[in-house]
Amino acid sequence: MYDVIVVGTRVSGSSVAMLLARSGLKVLAVDGATFPSDTVSTHYIHQAGLSRLQDWGLLDRVIASGCPPIRHLNFSYTDIALSGMADPIDGIDAVYCPRRTVLDSILVDAAREAGAEMIEGFTVRDLIFEGDQVVGIRGSRAGGSTEEFRAAFVVGADGANSTVARRVDAQKYDQSAGACFVYYSYYSGLDWGMQHRTGFGEQQFAAWPTNDDLYLVAVMRKRDRLKEFRKDPDANIQEIVDAIDPKYGESLRDNGTRVERLRPMTYPDNYRRTSFGPGWALVGDAGYHKDPFTGWGITDAFKYGEMLAHRLVEGLGGQRPLYDALASYQADRDAQSAGTYELTKSISELSLTPYYDSVFRAASKSPEYTTKFFGLIAGGYPGEEFFAPDNLAELYATVDLPVGDRHLVQA
Repeated sequence: MYDVIVVGTRVSGSSVAMLLARSGLKVLAVDGATFPSDTVSTHYIHQAGLSRLQDWGLLDRVIASGCPPIRHLNFSYTDIALSGMADPIDGIDAVYCPRRTVLDSILVDAAREAGAEMIEGFTVRDLIFEGDQVVGIRGSRAGGSTEEFRAAFVVGADGANSTVARRVDAQKYDQSAGACFVYYSYYSGLDWGMQHRTGFGEQQFAAWPTNDDLYLVAVMRKRDRLKEFRKDPDANIQEIVDAIDPKYGESLRDNGTRVERLRPMTYPDNYRRTSFGPGWALVGDAGYHKDPFTGWGITDAFKYGEMLAHRLVEGLGGQRPLYDALASYQADRDAQSAGTYELTKSISELSLTPYYDSVFRAASKSPEYTTKFFGLIAGGYPGEEFFAPDNLAELYATVDLPVGDRHLVQA
C-alpha cells in the first residue's frame, strides 16, 4: 500500500514523485516508456523553470549534460523585432533546451534517488475504485499479466490523452481550438543562437541549440495547410525560413544537415481540466494544456507539479483538509497561469491583435521595456504589470507610435 501513485514519469510526474518522496511519503511512479525515452517537445526551459531545477539540486545535471546555455534571445513578429535577455532570476542568467532523452532521465533518476519506487514499461489500463474514491491502478508490463497497486491517492501525470482523466471523467473548461501544426527536427552545422521568428503569411520558424552540438529547428503554420505541407516537408521548411529571413534560409540550405527524422505535431486544443476529486488529481498536460508557441509547457509542469506536491503533503499529512488543499491547487494554478494562457492562445494564431501589435511594437522601441518583455517571457516580470494600462501609457509617451495605435486594453 502506497501513500501516492503517480501515473506518468516525464517532467511533471517525475517531479511530483521526487518531491513527495523527499517529503517522506511512500511513492510509486509508473510509465509506459523506458528511459532514456524521447517525446515531442519544445525542449525550452525558461529561467523560472530552471529556478525550480536549481532549488531541487538538478540544474547542474542539466548543465553537465553538455546542453549549451543561451544568453541572448531574438524574437520577431512580422516587422516587430525584440532582441535581448531577461534580468537574472535567482541568479540564473541563461536558458537551456535539453533533449528530452536527457531531461526526463535526470528527473526519473532523481525521483528514484529520493526513494520513489519507479516502474518503467508499465501501462496503466484502468483505475481501481471503491465507490467514487480512486484507490489504485490496474495495468501490465510488456507481455506480462495484469497487476494492481493500491494507494491513498493517485496522481495523473499522463499527458493530454490521460487515462486517469478519462477514467474519472475529468471535464474540460476554458477551451479553445489549437491553431497550428508544427514540424521539427535536429540539424548539425548551424550556429544561429536562439531565434523565434513569426513572418508575414501566418508562418513561423524557431531554432535553438540543444545537446550533441545540434539545433532544434521548428516551423509552424495554420492547420488548414497541413495537407499541402506533408507533400514535401523538407522543402516547405526551407521555404518558410527563406520567406521569414533569407539570411537564415541561405544558412540552412548551405550548412544545415538534418540528422534525425522529422517530428510532426498537431497539438490538442487549449484547455483546462477539472484537476482533483476523491482520491485523484491531475498535473501537467493532463490537467492544463496550451499551444507550444510560448514554450511554457516544461516550466509550468515544474511550477504546478511542485504546487501539487506541496498541497498533497499538507492534505495527506493532516495539516489542512485534503479537499481544501486540492481545491486551492486548482484555483491557484488557474489564477497564476491565466496571463500566460491567454497570451499564448492569442499570439499562437500567428497574427497579432491590434492590442498586442501596439504593445510589442512600442516595447521594441524602448530598451527598458524590451528587458521587461524578456522578463515577462522568462517568468520573472508579472504580466499584470507589463500590460497595466498606466504602465503602457508611460511607455507610449516615450516612443514614436501613432496615437491611434496606442491600445491600452485588450478589446
